[in-house]
Amino acid sequence: MGFEKAVVFLCGTEEYAVPVDQVVSIEKLERVTPIPHLPKYLLGFSRIRGELTPVIDFQSILYNRPTDTKNLKVIVLKTEMINYGLLVVDAKEIIDFEEGVLTQLGLVNYNKTKYFTAVANLENRMISCIDPGILVHSLEGMREIIEYLHKMQEEEQTNV
Repeated sequence: MGFEKAVVFLCGTEEYAVPVDQVVSIEKLERVTPIPHLPKYLLGFSRIRGELTPVIDFQSILYNRPTDTKNLKVIVLKTEMINYGLLVVDAKEIIDFEEGVLTQLGLVNYNKTKYFTAVANLENRMISCIDPGILVHSLEGMREIIEYLHKMQEEEQTNV
């Protein structure tokens, strides 16, 4: 996976990046329908551009506390398994990483942070790079949530 061009976003006070080719859109957080008994990281489902999309709170994954500021953004990401929304404080910019600024992360081998694939070491900032596919695969209970979502989508199509 190439991180030559990435969308940089804020979560807490830190900067993170996802590959621009996996970003479907960046949206304002609208209405999210919570579903009881879901994992803490999953806010619920939202209809984004007509598609039912699970919304994942990235701060909850990283720091075990919900994102609580206003005017939040949802970065809709596409993976082989599912499209999902990643709740972030702000989507800041699209950046082209120059050759040599990305360093492989030693924590990739740590089971709980396999989704951190590299760090961009820039002059005045460090940006952690995230693989959206590995992130969604690493979340406990996500497989069942995806099955539920596919069932809901099938029901929607048969009711049309």
